[in-house]
Amino acid sequence: MAPKAHGFLVFLPYLLLISSSAVSALDIVGILQPFDEFSTFTKYLTQTKVADEINRRQTITVLAVDNSAISSLSSLSADTLKNVISVHVILDYYDPYKLDKVPKKTALLTTLFQASGLATNNMGFLNYTELPGEQMMFGSAAPGAPLNSNLQKVVAARPYNVSVLQVSTAIMPPGIASAPAQAPATAPGKKTSPSAAAAAPKSSPAAPESSPASPIEAPAGSAAAPAAHSKNADAESPAESAEAPVGSDSARAVVSATIGIAMGAVAWATL
Repeated sequence: MAPKAHGFLVFLPYLLLISSSAVSALDIVGILQPFDEFSTFTKYLTQTKVADEINRRQTITVLAVDNSAISSLSSLSADTLKNVISVHVILDYYDPYKLDKVPKKTALLTTLFQASGLATNNMGFLNYTELPGEQMMFGSAAPGAPLNSNLQKVVAARPYNVSVLQVSTAIMPPGIASAPAQAPATAPGKKTSPSAAAAAPKSSPAAPESSPASPIEAPAGSAAAPAAHSKNADAESPAESAEAPVGSDSARAVVSATIGIAMGAVAWATL
């Protein structure tokens, strides 16, 4: 184990005693409250409701920033502050031991901001790299972001559920101030598409309603011609058709009668 990681070992036995009782039911504010140096960070966790999202997780690592290093966030809007605080929450358990064993000493770590669905340009990921001299560094994975937040110490940990690590500097991904707002950005989008979908069915039936109209009119127009024609047909055709059957039946009757008379004459002659 690297000497720097051994330095973190000094804190762990005592901190594990604290965390075993403090996080039996995960309460990130309860874990941080005994540490006055993180009072502003703790306030932001509560204010942005990121604490509630953390407490719903089973495995988490929080990169805490002390009061002197977090002052740069005080001027941020409420939505941007929530996004930035969410960047400091890694969706996995990490402590100096696990970080020291990361393959090739570098990794891309997924944060709570990435899980929000609002992150773009790798803003929702952290770049972890162990530099020469055993410096464990964090920074945003967004293009152009500096790798300048150094791991200071373990604040509290309970393997392998909760870890709170102090870092030297707040991590601010470039362009995060222009990221979408947390609640309003997603809700209207979801409401708009159903209404658009609802509008589409209304307009699509309109086309069928007009299209049946033309077939209905076409038969009516075409029926008008047969109707006029049928009057002539009733005056002429039926009469002609009526005469034809009568003429044909009369012819058959005459032929039958003639044959009958002939047969009768033959029969009388034989007598």
